[in-house]
Amino acid sequence: MSTTTAPRVRPAGYSVVRAGRATFLLHRRAAVVAVSLVVLLAAASLAYLCVGESFVAPAEVLRVVTGRPSPDELVVGTLRAPRMVVGLLVGAAFGVAGALIQTVARNPLASPDIIGISQGASALTVGAMTFGVTSYAVLPYLSVLGGLLAALLVYAFAWRGGLHATRFVLIGIGFAIALRSVTTLFMTKGDYLVAQQAQIWMTGSLNGRGWAEAAPLGWTLLVLVPFVAWAARAQRTVSMDDDTATALGVRLGRVRLGLVLLGVVLASVATGAAGPVDFVALLAPQIARRVTRTAQIPLLCSALLGAFIVVVADLLARRLFSPTELPVGVLTAAVGAPYLIWLIIRSRTGGNR
Repeated sequence: MSTTTAPRVRPAGYSVVRAGRATFLLHRRAAVVAVSLVVLLAAASLAYLCVGESFVAPAEVLRVVTGRPSPDELVVGTLRAPRMVVGLLVGAAFGVAGALIQTVARNPLASPDIIGISQGASALTVGAMTFGVTSYAVLPYLSVLGGLLAALLVYAFAWRGGLHATRFVLIGIGFAIALRSVTTLFMTKGDYLVAQQAQIWMTGSLNGRGWAEAAPLGWTLLVLVPFVAWAARAQRTVSMDDDTATALGVRLGRVRLGLVLLGVVLASVATGAAGPVDFVALLAPQIARRVTRTAQIPLLCSALLGAFIVVVADLLARRLFSPTELPVGVLTAAVGAPYLIWLIIRSRTGGNR
């Protein structure tokens, strides 16, 4: 009697990739999109380093980047490059944070700047500024603490024997409004100059950011990479129907809490470095999902898109009204606000995500 082994069914659109003994499924369209985004991001980064009050030739930019002597070392290596790196890291962090929170909430409207996370980070940070704490070495940690406290409140009030997506978003919006009022109160009670500084920070700005901000942000995100890799796998179970996931032995409550915590930490760290750059966490995941056509929001593409949005927006913010320099958050809000309105209208008319 002979036995035959049924061939494994490969999902449509995927390829099998083998690395030693490990085997992975690779979504072909998502891979192509990711490679394309890397190319676009490299081009945007080069343009960012070239364009400014004085134009630097691409050849000189490449000399500075590769560590060779160049007369443009001050402009490129000291002024533009660290600011760009902060923008890349902040955008990537916001992109992944938005993807994780939208996955848990199962709602495209759920992002850190909509459900109160960024507002919690802002409230504690601006409160600290009001009482004289203005060091960029301290503010990022306060932002993380404020974001975590806000997330804890939203999660606690939204939990009713489970996490209902609509309730989670609505309670988050309520906390966002309340925390924004608290932030405004701090600003009215503080010194005028501190209030002005806090106002600029709240719009989201990369002005004045250097290696002192880029280094701790980069190390923090590097430490979080293994957790993001876990989140990419955990997304599949969270996207399932609750009954199906429970039948497979998945502890949905713990997985969702882990994804939310990771998203909150990423959003809070990014907020601490550049302020609440609004709508990046809303835009990047939804665009990534639409261009890749994947079942889950692709984290890598979300990170690349978030970085691309922030770098391009900051480049435009520097040059559109030169010599006046706009905060990067003004440009992202100008694009993100209409997109948010479109999402709300589309959800009311029964459009698919």
